[in-house]
Amino acid sequence: MTYAADRLHEEVAYLAFHLNWGLGELMDLEHADRRGFVERTAALLSREEG
Repeated sequence: MTYAADRLHEEVAYLAFHLNWGLGELMDLEHADRRGFVERTAALLSREEG
C-alpha cells in the first residue's frame, strides 16, 4: 500500500512547523514513527490550548 503524497506532505509540514525539524530528518523517519510524532505533537498542543 502506498501513502498518499498529499498526506505525507501534510505530516512533514506540520512537524517541520511545530518542531523545527528539517525535511531530511522528517523523511528519514519510518511512517509509523512520523505518525506517532504527529499524534503526540497534536496532543501537546491541544493540552496547551485547553
